[in-house]
Amino acid sequence: MNIRLLTKKETPPWELLLLADPSRKMVEGYLEEGECYIAESNLQVIGVYVLVPKEHETVELVNIAVAEKHHGKGIGKILVFHAIQTAKDRGYKRIEVGTGNSSIGQLALYQKCGFRITGIAKDFFVKNYQEEIFENGIKCRDMIRLSQGL
Repeated sequence: MNIRLLTKKETPPWELLLLADPSRKMVEGYLEEGECYIAESNLQVIGVYVLVPKEHETVELVNIAVAEKHHGKGIGKILVFHAIQTAKDRGYKRIEVGTGNSSIGQLALYQKCGFRITGIAKDFFVKNYQEEIFENGIKCRDMIRLSQGL
């Protein structure tokens, strides 16, 4: 598997990006601001993440997705650690991530990768998404914010 920066001339892997965030408008917004990295295996894009610079030497991991047929192989963890290392290499001092209250697997993954819960943006998904989102039988309402120092 190879992980690389997607060039601005390349088409983003929309199918994967929309797995992690169902709002194309939101994804377009942070693709404009950030850098998109893709994981490839046998010339196929199997994973993606996006890093967006924030204020005060902070970067945010705003989208991370793995193709469904590759779930359970540790690729998500590899992508998170790659994002952390990329942020360090770029001189950032802090990395943040946000995920839905219903995203149980993602919450576990981020904590296994060293992130700590730092806050909750109540009703974030209710206010910012037209369609209701359900995961694991739970309505996605709040964004759980996590971060770690680099």
